[in-house]
Amino acid sequence: MITQARAHANIAVVKYWGKRDEALVLPHTGSISLALSPLTTLTTVELLQGPGADEVRLDGAPASPKEAARVSKFLDRAAEAGGLAGRPRARVVSKNDFPTAAGLASSASGFAALAVAAADALELPATVDRSALARLGSGSAARSVPGGWAEWRRGERADGADSVAVALAPASHWDVRLVVALAPAGRKAVGSREAMARSVATSPYYAAWVAGAAADLASARAAIAARDLLFLGETAEHSFQKMHALAHTSRPPVVFFEPATLAALRAVEKLRAEGVPVYATVDAGPHLVAICAAADSLRVEKALAAAPGVARTIVASPAGGAERVA
Repeated sequence: MITQARAHANIAVVKYWGKRDEALVLPHTGSISLALSPLTTLTTVELLQGPGADEVRLDGAPASPKEAARVSKFLDRAAEAGGLAGRPRARVVSKNDFPTAAGLASSASGFAALAVAAADALELPATVDRSALARLGSGSAARSVPGGWAEWRRGERADGADSVAVALAPASHWDVRLVVALAPAGRKAVGSREAMARSVATSPYYAAWVAGAAADLASARAAIAARDLLFLGETAEHSFQKMHALAHTSRPPVVFFEPATLAALRAVEKLRAEGVPVYATVDAGPHLVAICAAADSLRVEKALAAAPGVARTIVASPAGGAERVA
């Protein structure tokens, strides 16, 4: 059995930051995102005969022992979710068309694609929610499964069965653009999981973050439904600044920003002062994403490309959900 699936990275306009259950990857708060095209992961799962370890290749090279172990653990959990007594070993080949582990949600698209491909390879029943399955690999991957405008619900159940991602609107709902300003950075010094755990345990502002989540989610839902860029943009900027404040006030602090991040943020502010409705968000990395109308995307891209330190830009459009392609 060989299956292949494709999924897109997503950018959260209302952020997720911190888990209430590490093992089940259950968040303290809900989150809302938009899937991005062309930021794509293509993943192939091939079931193999005979004993031995799984074979995992990422971006054309053998996965590190840590990465391979994470994929194997995910496959074990997928089989368990489907009620299988065991599973055959597998060959997993995954390729991103954008930087990996650098703050562009490569784990989101990666585990969303893996969830869809593995579920079909293992012939899991449709009752196994693919977004809940993807969540076990990476929390934000839950949102890449439905794609478009998606909300990952916090859920209330201890077993996580209600912590799933649902579609709020399809990619075609709103013709916006997301202009990504890439900072010249490699893999993050501190991964998102470790940074989140620090914030939950040590930031003095974490309780306020949780308390404000419901209002942010309600604002984003209303803005998306009404296609209100001003309302959505202000909500997104408020959410990302709060998330990074948590990271900055952790012990030890985690700072994802680079000089290029701040330069790009200033460029967005200057554009807005000139009358261009454009708003910024930054995930757990140095890259800034500017949200704007399609008609303004060329001007926004030009301004971000000229910001000191920005290596290059990507103009992304709304994308659909994870899907099997072979």
